[in-house]
Amino acid sequence: MGRLRLTFLGTGTSMGVPTLGCPCNVCHSSDPRDHRTRPSVLLEYNGRAIVIDTSPDFRHQALRAGLERVDAVLYTHGHADHILGLDDLRPYNLKQGAIPLYANAATQDIIRQTFAFAFGRATPNSTVPLIELRPIDSPWELFGLRFVPLPVQHGEMEVLGFRFGRAAYVTDFSAIPPASLEQLRGLDLLVLDALRHRPHPNHSSVEQSLRLVEELRPRRAYFTHIAHDLSHAETNAQFPPGVELAYDGLVAEVEG
Repeated sequence: MGRLRLTFLGTGTSMGVPTLGCPCNVCHSSDPRDHRTRPSVLLEYNGRAIVIDTSPDFRHQALRAGLERVDAVLYTHGHADHILGLDDLRPYNLKQGAIPLYANAATQDIIRQTFAFAFGRATPNSTVPLIELRPIDSPWELFGLRFVPLPVQHGEMEVLGFRFGRAAYVTDFSAIPPASLEQLRGLDLLVLDALRHRPHPNHSSVEQSLRLVEELRPRRAYFTHIAHDLSHAETNAQFPPGVELAYDGLVAEVEG
């Protein structure tokens, strides 16, 4: 296959940046790279568009990206900042019909509870998301690209990262088990959670993710799920070559 295009739809933490009611310098920054919606990415290859996580900001993100179709959605886990935009798939349903959603069993349970109205009888003269829940329990091929699910720890919760071709996306983790770590070595592009400098029980810190980059040695690394503790320009200036904070709208390409 040809090139894979990855667009960062959102790079912020669960509260977004600016954070409501916050007077800090980052929340009042004039740098648009400091304005971060909730975490999600778009993968485009072979004429297909795959979204990882539908954040509460998905409608805004899709408009900004000019997203004309969604061929599938992959879910890392069932937290609100990763699933609540699911209802905004409805306009794509009107054009395309049902959309497959890939998630592990725990995330499927949360989606069924949160969006129960989408799994019952539709109300007359109204629309509901038309979705097909599909399991993630092993690597699988999607439109000509192999996806490898990578179990990681998000505090006490097991969530999924994904490897696809020579790239991987691993957000919302505090620890990566050895088996998943082996899948992340020597990639062309690696995306990692890096919430802030201070340690957090459920997320990787900047320092923790920098150590992982040093160990895993990707050609390029981007950090995401970024809190308002980190100024884009000031933080990037401290990084070694090949490592950057991602920002909303950033596009990266890699061999598929």
